[in-house]
Amino acid sequence: MLGLGTNEILLIFAVILLLFGAAKLPELAKSMGKSMGEFKKAQREAELDLKKLERSLEGTTVEEKESKIKKMAEELGIETEGKTEDELLDAIQATLSKREKVK
Repeated sequence: MLGLGTNEILLIFAVILLLFGAAKLPELAKSMGKSMGEFKKAQREAELDLKKLERSLEGTTVEEKESKIKKMAEELGIETEGKTEDELLDAIQATLSKREKVK
């Protein structure tokens, strides 16, 4: 685990205990858990959006596919000039992930 031994972990816990106090630790753990849950939820939603896009592109010609990808990227405010289809898809996914985190 990142090269941390038992002594280092105990020292970290002691510092956290001194900084936040025993009463704040459960509250801190709860807020960290909620944050992790929200992050995973946003990640799943972004992945679902990308899968929907991929499904909507199935059975279309290459030109139609590129056109749909460019249109979606432009709607999200992504610069499309000189980018490949894969680069645009990555940019779309990154933008959707950022938007989900903000929610």
